[in-house]
Amino acid sequence: MPAAVRGERRADAKPRTRVVATPVRTRSSSGSGRPVAKPRASRGPALPPWVALSAAGLVLVAGVSLTLATGHRGERLVATTQAGMANQLAGAGFKLKSVHIQGASPMARDDVLKAAGLYRDQPIMGLDLGQVRANVETVGWVKEARVIRLLPDTLVIAVTERDAQAVWQVAGHTVVIDRKGRIIREADPAKFPDLPLVVGRGANTALAAITPAVAQRPRLRSRIEALVRVDDRRWDLRLKDGSIIQLPAIGEEEALMQLDELDRRQKILELGFARIDLRDPEMIAVRPRASAPAGEIVAEGA
Repeated sequence: MPAAVRGERRADAKPRTRVVATPVRTRSSSGSGRPVAKPRASRGPALPPWVALSAAGLVLVAGVSLTLATGHRGERLVATTQAGMANQLAGAGFKLKSVHIQGASPMARDDVLKAAGLYRDQPIMGLDLGQVRANVETVGWVKEARVIRLLPDTLVIAVTERDAQAVWQVAGHTVVIDRKGRIIREADPAKFPDLPLVVGRGANTALAAITPAVAQRPRLRSRIEALVRVDDRRWDLRLKDGSIIQLPAIGEEEALMQLDELDRRQKILELGFARIDLRDPEMIAVRPRASAPAGEIVAEGA
């Protein structure tokens, strides 16, 4: 058979008969004669989480590249794009369901959670972890914080908590402070009856220097009611029985060693007295107890 050449009509070729298509009605199984409706295109399945997360990563990389290329002009576009992607990922299950607080005491836990400003079902990929950390670190209890995102639905807030060191009384106000004298605003002083009481201006910042010297003397420490800062330069130790021990502005440790020797020889902490003056290293002055009752704690001049 000769090969057919494209575009060439064979002489013996018969003309094609034009066939007109006649509409065909398909009958349902009931034979009603009604046309069967074409099935609608079904929606595709939701994106698997790993696909959605990969897409979010691509958007983030693209956003960073755009910001580096255009400077601050692209930041708004990037933020809008990332927010939209975060909302889409939330639909795929990437939304906040639980928050775990680590390192916080029961008293600090609620304050940390409140400061974080989180709410259930918000898009977890849209969270600004740096801002959450900054919010948490405004809490007086918190020394520092770390925020970790555990996909798909969990946030971990790990905090290093400040230890309550003393109750500070100054200018008619009473607050709780840490070992560096910083105020823990959320702490209720009434809930810390076992903490030492420090009184007077500057007592909060000077506390760290005197605390070790007092802590290593259990007999003295158990009898102290308050450490009173005098003129923001020295301490008076006010005992629970109303007695006062006056320490010098310089050489507090040496003065307390003299007190240790005096107590070892004469048990002076058990005898009771009105005042022991240790301000002069060459002489210890002891004033007998007066019959008048102990008065209010007042930071006296030296």
